[in-house]
Amino acid sequence: MLVALTDPIDPAGEAVLREAGHEVALAPPGGLDALLARAEAVVVRRQLPDDLCARAPRLLAAVRQGVGVDMIPIPDCTAHGVLVANVPGANADSVAEFAIGQMLAIARHAEAMHAALLSEGWDKARARTASAFELRGRTLGIVGVGAVGRRLAEIAGTGFRMRVLGHRRDRDALPPGVDYASLETLFAESDFIVLACPLTEATRGLVSAALLARMRPGAWLLNLARGAVVQEEALLEALRAGRIGGAALDVYPVQPLAPDHKLRALPNVLLTPHAAGLSREAVLRMSTGAAEAVVQILRGGRPRSLVNPEAWEASRARRRSLGHAEAATA
Repeated sequence: MLVALTDPIDPAGEAVLREAGHEVALAPPGGLDALLARAEAVVVRRQLPDDLCARAPRLLAAVRQGVGVDMIPIPDCTAHGVLVANVPGANADSVAEFAIGQMLAIARHAEAMHAALLSEGWDKARARTASAFELRGRTLGIVGVGAVGRRLAEIAGTGFRMRVLGHRRDRDALPPGVDYASLETLFAESDFIVLACPLTEATRGLVSAALLARMRPGAWLLNLARGAVVQEEALLEALRAGRIGGAALDVYPVQPLAPDHKLRALPNVLLTPHAAGLSREAVLRMSTGAAEAVVQILRGGRPRSLVNPEAWEASRARRRSLGHAEAATA
């Protein structure tokens, strides 16, 4: 069967697909639709169209090479019996370490000292240590304590002896060492607030002007989730007014970040290009995990992380209508 790639994956992932007997094709620029028209599966790293199944009449699987599945039109897939899967936890270490790196860079002024050393000299750069601080004893608030949030809490609490607050719908699922806090309390008491939640209708626009107004004057917001979780104009206003310490942003409502975007002109931001989960190790795990899920679905089986289990019976009917054999076991 044909497996379409919206973007390149690690060669080890391609090898998993080819060893299972599948053809693998990377979508050329502007050529995704033509590839989807022939594909039985697609490995996803960019937004798919809402009418995916109309464009991909042979599709059996849409698998996210990563965690967040907002790039996949799940209602359309479910209605047509296309199974959706992802690779939860595959990049948790990478994203958590990235967040720690950002906090250290902020606390110790690493970026500013580097720039000052090159442009202003040794003494000017060294003078920035007057406002540097340690992470120990500071409060970290994590919104969305899933695989990433758990790993981040472990590093911050055990390694840096930070106080860790967490917010998630199921407060009883918080790991040891993480104290539950309402969003209002978390934003009011944290020195660093890390967004690590999925983008859903409940989290879209979650970080509002009202929540930002609760932040401490020197506190920083780190968004490693999705750009749309934050109300961008409200954040811009808080940053311009200097009401918060700053924002470290890895994701944006529209990507790539426009060359003339207002964020680029602000001194109290740390901007990165949706890179938190993209270490060599994480890409390898995500690629092979996604490929294994594709192979399992195309064999007629249930993948390890099935996002839309309610589509299972419809997927059986879809397989039969396309002339594919049933698996020996589901």
